Amino acid sequence: MILSCQNISKAFNEKSILKNISFHIEDYDKAAIVGINGAGKTTLLRIIVGEMSADEGVVAFSKDKTFGYLSQHQSVDSGNTIYDELLSVKKELILIEAQLRQTELQMKASSGKDLEKLMESYSLLTHQFEQGGGYAYRSELTGVLKGLGFAESDFTKSVSTLSGGQKTRVALGKLLLLKPDLIMLDEPTNHLDMSSITWLETYLLNYKGAVIIVSHDRYFLDRISNKIIEIDQTKASVFSGNYSDYAVKKEQIRTAALKAYMNQQQEIRHQEEVIQKLKSFNREKSIKRAESREKMLDKIEVLEKPTEASTDMNIRLEPKYISGNDVLCGENLSKAFGSLSLFRNIGFDIKRGEHMAIIGDNGTGKTTILKIINGLLPADSGTLKTGSNVHIGYYDQEHNVLHQDKTLFEEISDDYPTLNNTEIRNTLAAFLFTGDDVFKRISDLSGGERGRVSLAKLMLSESNFLILDEPTNHLDIASKEILEDAINNYTGTVLYVSHDRYFINRTASRILELTNGSLINYLGNYDYYLEKKPQLASLYSISVPSSPESDSISKQDWKEQKEQQAKQRKKESELKRIENKIETLENRDAEIDGLMVLPDVCTNVAKLQELSTEKESIAKEIEDLMNRWEELESED
Repeated sequence: MILSCQNISKAFNEKSILKNISFHIEDYDKAAIVGINGAGKTTLLRIIVGEMSADEGVVAFSKDKTFGYLSQHQSVDSGNTIYDELLSVKKELILIEAQLRQTELQMKASSGKDLEKLMESYSLLTHQFEQGGGYAYRSELTGVLKGLGFAESDFTKSVSTLSGGQKTRVALGKLLLLKPDLIMLDEPTNHLDMSSITWLETYLLNYKGAVIIVSHDRYFLDRISNKIIEIDQTKASVFSGNYSDYAVKKEQIRTAALKAYMNQQQEIRHQEEVIQKLKSFNREKSIKRAESREKMLDKIEVLEKPTEASTDMNIRLEPKYISGNDVLCGENLSKAFGSLSLFRNIGFDIKRGEHMAIIGDNGTGKTTILKIINGLLPADSGTLKTGSNVHIGYYDQEHNVLHQDKTLFEEISDDYPTLNNTEIRNTLAAFLFTGDDVFKRISDLSGGERGRVSLAKLMLSESNFLILDEPTNHLDIASKEILEDAINNYTGTVLYVSHDRYFINRTASRILELTNGSLINYLGNYDYYLEKKPQLASLYSISVPSSPESDSISKQDWKEQKEQQAKQRKKESELKRIENKIETLENRDAEIDGLMVLPDVCTNVAKLQELSTEKESIAKEIEDLMNRWEELESED
């Protein structure tokens, strides 16, 4: 065991945040701490590492065990280059390496006992150097930097010139190279793109020590964790398995607890009714019986009502108008900023009802595509054609659709003047803004709060084509699940950019990957994308076109994509038609069975023969349809 937490409690201004939190971490555990925003996850980590004291309880590390901690916000202040900053972690190895070189020089000029003594020292230093990974530390350092998204051209940049997110990545790199027995990470994926997150997952899965992670990235937690520590209403529960295992067990426990609570409440109400009835008889025996029941009722330990699953926010997205089947068509779109070309001659064709995600590394141009569609940026070339009766609702990750000087109430009332005060307050309450919260100014809100206001406006817009830029940013897991359900139930069209792979997996029916200046089309969710990526990526391994010949290749690729999409829609349509036909035939077959037992039919030989022949025909047709259905399903 590396870490033991026993009965940790913490309160702020007499409000209890953590109460009697107990768990332990074994040598190779990969544990995740989960809970809603404000549950106390970061507070618990800070208590464990000693940055904050607990009101009660004990944190104990095993003897000689080391730990490292990455907080959400890093203030790495250094004049070093990125490479040298990470190299500073290996200063002991660098010192041993320098001693080895010095000893080698001395050995050349020595003989006899002096040489023998130097050789013994050299052997000891070599062993220490090898044990510490001295022969691989520079390649390891380079691998960590590249894995975390730094290009070789970034290695010489001064740490002092980096953004907050880049400094966090530098701090994470240093922590990984230190290789403590226990790594503790608070939201480590916040500043990483998809490829870097995937690299970090693999690194942590193969890590020889233990890991504790606080994260809202459920896909990340699914891949990494074998233990979930849930903080809910100040208390902790420990679950074995990954996040999906926890979600299933949690729902089972919540359902059982809710059933027990409802049964107990029903029994309490029943006993109270019996007591009232006995008292109403106004007889000595009945009154004594009533008093006896009252005493029994007083001794009952009343169960606490379990928290409702995903009911904090109430999002209902529903289009007011139905758009045409063709929602948006983009052809030969290109965009560059100066000498930086983001994409060239890309295209897409979006149909009504599709839920489509655009993915890709940071800086590839995903948000730029959304801004071009919304008319916030011009394309350098190409055309966009919007279908009939299409009404766009845009969720901007920077929330530029909000007015900083307005209150929440004004933000809604000014854009939707037909709503009365009660309707405005009810809308804001659905997104957790109640009481005087509605008079807060937009400029005073946190990122998560601004996101909720933007979602509230989106809900009111009744658009039939939603364009969302990183909609899950700043949302806790429960809120993400509510948004996922809202999008899955939305009958309109959705196009969004997201790094949240779990969210993509649950809500996307199609994925466009922006890579090497091209869009690669995947007709499925994120798991499907991972399955097909090696095959399709090889077909699109060409760099951004820069000649008429390569332009024609890009156009041909786009044409093939459109043909593939049309083929897929045709296949889905035929599958649906076959399924409906089989259902109709089976209903008729059951109807015939009912007719054949009727008295006036079962004695009519001619009628029985007719119905029997129809049943044979139906069986043959169903068999043919099933064969065709299987053929279609097996097609790529």
